[in-house]
Amino acid sequence: MDLQLRDTVVLVTGASRGLGAAMALALAREGAHVVAAARSVDSLAAVAADGGGRITTLEADLRDESSVAGVVPAVLERHGRIDGLINNAGIAPAGKFATQDPAIWKDALAVNVVAPMLLAQAAGVRMIEQGGGRIVNVASTTGVRGKPYLVPYSTSKGAVVRFTEALAAEWAPKNVQVNCIAPGAFVTEAQKAVTESPELHAKRIAKIPAGRMADPAELVPLACLLVSPLSSFTTGAIFVVDGGESGKL
Repeated sequence: MDLQLRDTVVLVTGASRGLGAAMALALAREGAHVVAAARSVDSLAAVAADGGGRITTLEADLRDESSVAGVVPAVLERHGRIDGLINNAGIAPAGKFATQDPAIWKDALAVNVVAPMLLAQAAGVRMIEQGGGRIVNVASTTGVRGKPYLVPYSTSKGAVVRFTEALAAEWAPKNVQVNCIAPGAFVTEAQKAVTESPELHAKRIAKIPAGRMADPAELVPLACLLVSPLSSFTTGAIFVVDGGESGKL
């Protein structure tokens, strides 16, 4: 199926590794011009090297609002338009809530909530001027159902879910679709502590009805579809991709 992504312009944050890198590469293979943004310049360069000339990189620290403010203008300067935004970057500080430093909350909310909001605002205004566009926010199953010892992360990702629904309703008349993907357990560097420990890995997959963790390649077709013009009547949806974990009692 042709997703009609050739020569569209898509910004992907958190694209230096894991799900972000996988989505950036998949979009490039579909013919999109991808701007891959993250803090790690070296890792971004490695992703771009595999992008067939369709991925350019952009260093950005999403904790810093001044850095965030320059992201969409940089995309527009390079390409003159923006057709898709994937707000993928996120941080997941773990720990006991009773003893957590408020600074941890500040960082989690800055990266996971404020940055996606600022990027969606800047990109969406341009999309409206162009006649339409698509925004995909990457949340988590912990944003759908709370998880102990990840209270800041669960809280921030829950906010992303509500943000998606509210913005989708507001911008549907403007032909800007806003959707959310809530991934469960995927084999990425962020899950290294789990995948490299037989005991932790066994405990983790015991919670998943599918009986395994997922490969990033199992998420990217959905991401590509949601930034494609073919998804023009899909908005405000939360797509949980977790092997059935959040659907069981």
